[in-house]
Amino acid sequence: MKKQISFSGKGQRADIGDMTIYRILPNRYIDAVGPFVFLDHIAPAVHHAPIKGGTGPHPHRGIATLSYILHGEDEHFDSYGNHAKVSSGGVQWMKAGNGIIHDENLTVDSNLNDNLTHGFQFWINLPAVNKAEKPEYLTIQSNDVPQQLLEKAAGWIKIIVGEYENLHSVIPGYSRQFLYHLHLEAGKQFSMTTEPGLEYASFLALGDAQINENDYDAGEFVEFDREEGTIEIDNNSKEAVDVLLFGGERYTEPIVAEGPFVMNSKLEIAMAYKDFYAGKYGAIKDGIKK
Repeated sequence: MKKQISFSGKGQRADIGDMTIYRILPNRYIDAVGPFVFLDHIAPAVHHAPIKGGTGPHPHRGIATLSYILHGEDEHFDSYGNHAKVSSGGVQWMKAGNGIIHDENLTVDSNLNDNLTHGFQFWINLPAVNKAEKPEYLTIQSNDVPQQLLEKAAGWIKIIVGEYENLHSVIPGYSRQFLYHLHLEAGKQFSMTTEPGLEYASFLALGDAQINENDYDAGEFVEFDREEGTIEIDNNSKEAVDVLLFGGERYTEPIVAEGPFVMNSKLEIAMAYKDFYAGKYGAIKDGIKK
C-alpha cells in the first residue's frame, strides 16, 4: 500500500541578497520531519555579475546545520577555526552543539562555465544531551558522497545522511535520520518501502514527477502520513528529475526554537542568547577562533 500525502507546498520567499530562497520548513502545517526542523531552498539562478549578499556571521546552538550544494561553490568560516570550500555536489555539515558562530557564502563554481547556483540548507535538531557538546565540522566533497546506481539504468541515489542498503554517510547521526538525493532518468521509476516509526518527506529539486500517483512540480515539498507503506516516484517526462528524500525518527523531546537557536526550553533559549552576547561562542577572524 502506498503512503498517503498529508501536505504539499512550495514554501515562502525568504530572499538573502541576490539569492532567491524559499523557506520550506517550518511551515504553518509542519514544524519538523524527523529531526529536520528547518529547510531553505536556494532556488536555481544564473549570475552574470558578482553575487551580492550572504548570510554574514551569525550564531547557532542546539542543532547541526547541513548545506548541500547542487551547483556553485560554498565557502565556510566558523569561530572554531574551520575554513573550507565545497563545490557542486558537496556538503558542509556543522554541529553547533553548545554554541558557534559561522558564515557561509555561496558563489558560482569556478570549475564550471554555467554561472549557476542552487542549494539547500537543513537544520537537524540534536538530542538534549548532544546540545551541550562542543561543536564539530565536516566538509564532504562531491566525489566522497556515497552513491549507488539504480537497477535497470534508472539513475542513481546519493546518501548524504544515514544509510541506504550497504552505503553509509560519514555524517554523524544522533538519531535515526536520512537524506538522499535521487536522480531518476526519463521514463523510470523508483520505489522505497518505509520503516515503522520514521517520518518521511520529499522535495522536487529539479523537474516534475509523479509521487504515489499524484503530480507535483519542481520546487514542491511533499510530506507523507505516519502510516506504513511505500513511496513510489515516477518520472513520466522526457528529462531526468532530481528529488530529495529525507526524514527519520520523530523527535520526542520538547522543541523551543527562536532565531538561530533550537533548544528544549525557553530558559535554554535565554541562556543561548546570554552566552552569545557574553562572547562565549568566540569570533571569526580569517577562519581562526580568537
